Amino acid sequence: MFLSTYENKLDKKGRVSVPASFRSYLSNLGYNGIICYPSFNNQSIEAWPQDRIEKISNTIDSLSPFEEKRDFFATSILSESINLQFDSEGRVLLTQKLLKHAKIKSNMLFVGQGKTFQIWEPTIFEKFKTNARKKANINRASLKWEHQLNK
Repeated sequence: MFLSTYENKLDKKGRVSVPASFRSYLSNLGYNGIICYPSFNNQSIEAWPQDRIEKISNTIDSLSPFEEKRDFFATSILSESINLQFDSEGRVLLTQKLLKHAKIKSNMLFVGQGKTFQIWEPTIFEKFKTNARKKANINRASLKWEHQLNK
């Protein structure tokens, strides 16, 4: 799983090193890269293994081809996704479009989300995290254990 939060910065060529534990998890899944797209929920970059993108693509494909929502999701996620392969040192080259969306200039946080992770500009993430903790506390009763463990 993708756990914890790590800070890294862009090098002179615009590459960033993906945390070793994240690369190890991806490698164990058989991948040498990540799929990234601009989050439409937050001012961050979503980073997913190939199998997760395939699941979301299948979910989008299950919608009627004439349903407006299908186009909204395909456009917001699939058309904006880019496959970034790791170089020999575990770095990826994030596009200017992704960096601009997340307002990342140099430093960034890799934020584990379990099956996926996000990439954030540090000060924007700190504000988001403060708000998320408040909302998680308010909504904590909605997390259920009983059926979740077997999935």
